[in-house]
Amino acid sequence: MTRVAAIDCGTNSIRLLVADADPATGELTDLDRRMTVVRLGQGVDRTGRLAPEALERTFAACREYAAIIKEHGAERLRFVATSASRDAENRDVFVRGVLDILGVEPEVISGDQEAEFSFTGATKELAGQIQGGAKRPSIEGGGGRRAGHLDKPYLVVDIGGGSTEFVVGDDHVRAARSVDVGCVRMTERHLLHDGAVTDPPTGAQVAAMRADIEAALDLAEETVPLREARTLVGLAGSVTTVSAIAQELPEYDSAAIHHSRVSLERVREISDWLLRSTHAERAAVPSMHPGRVDVIGAGALVLLSIMERTGAREVVVSEHDILDGIAWSMA
Repeated sequence: MTRVAAIDCGTNSIRLLVADADPATGELTDLDRRMTVVRLGQGVDRTGRLAPEALERTFAACREYAAIIKEHGAERLRFVATSASRDAENRDVFVRGVLDILGVEPEVISGDQEAEFSFTGATKELAGQIQGGAKRPSIEGGGGRRAGHLDKPYLVVDIGGGSTEFVVGDDHVRAARSVDVGCVRMTERHLLHDGAVTDPPTGAQVAAMRADIEAALDLAEETVPLREARTLVGLAGSVTTVSAIAQELPEYDSAAIHHSRVSLERVREISDWLLRSTHAERAAVPSMHPGRVDVIGAGALVLLSIMERTGAREVVVSEHDILDGIAWSMA
């Protein structure tokens, strides 16, 4: 048994997992799991640099996480940074700040490495948790359900703030590709007008965003056989928030979201509503994190576009993702 601390710093959020990993049993026992929206990728697509205020928000979260890691006595720590810090000219400022606070250098990983971590985190427990039959009853009514067998190969899709990772595999990764389409990048590229998010976006803005997403899917499909997968597994905040909305949850509930399933029809309804709604209407959704209100429409459209491209009739939603994959890499 090894006590590990994993940090995943993405374009929109930074997340911490402190867990006991047991390679002998394949069990990962959470001790602390949390997420802070820091919007590290603020403006990176436009300027190519990490903004000073975004860096300070991220460093403040790192100081909080350092105290938690020390409290739990983690033996190993790994800090992985993804899309925004890959793209930024001044990422050395980010690296020095993290090293000063946490004592480790952030690993600015490639899209392929990110995909491998995501696949491991999302699929390691699928055979035992779902293929033999669900442990919890099916969700009725709200658009999600749990039941039945999951066929391989899996297509694991991690919709982040700046990029989306596509991974096809059975027990191991067969093909992976990262493309520069994420909820923050799409929002900043297509839904901003005079520095503010158009609320709600125009039809022309949505059409331009959809065309950008479809072009990215063309790129992904050059490497990853998207249509060969039998089960679509969706990761990260855009997907989990869509599940929470589908279930009409009174608050964000990880246990209810993890391994729920949402149909294509329900994803289409939710995506359409999010792209027609105002900021106030989205903010009033009880399961919506305040940091996702402006970017969730773009994230939902990415998910919908993937489902329509692949022919998936539903998405299996996982709360376990790259963060769990990072943790397992230290076990």
